[in-house]
Amino acid sequence: MPRIPYTPADITEPKEIVDVLRSRRGGGLLHLDRMLLHSPPFAKGWAALLTELKTGSVLPPKLRELAACVVSQLNGAEYGFQQHAPQFLHAGGTPQQVEALRTPEAASHDGTLFGADERATIRVALEMTRNVGVSDAAFAALREALPSDRHMVELIMVVATFNMVSRFLVTLNVEMEH
Repeated sequence: MPRIPYTPADITEPKEIVDVLRSRRGGGLLHLDRMLLHSPPFAKGWAALLTELKTGSVLPPKLRELAACVVSQLNGAEYGFQQHAPQFLHAGGTPQQVEALRTPEAASHDGTLFGADERATIRVALEMTRNVGVSDAAFAALREALPSDRHMVELIMVVATFNMVSRFLVTLNVEMEH
């Protein structure tokens, strides 16, 4: 049960913000959106940031969704994992990889299931989530795996953002939609 009640599913105001959220979701609102709408300015900023992470980034979607799954798993945000695992699959991940992400530490060393770029992504997501910063070794592996500074910045921003998302979800007990 959520710690704060969701705003009504049929909420219409503020129209410009509700419309943006509904358009991102194909017409409906997720429980996450309905929780965010308690603060329309924050909901607007959240939607803008997450839209840019998805549509304005040069980062491969598979790495973005991989990072989202790892952070969600580490932070106990099952909602986030359930939202992003299908997107990871859609971006080229496999069911075996999704299962392996349930134990991110082991996945970060699994050269059979994960390529070098994926292992570097998992390692950075692990270290940023657990320690805030990352080791020189993890940073160097990511630098070797990604083609540009822009890719580096965007991956680090994805990990930071999904830490924010997962902490919001967990603290407010946002539930999966039925």
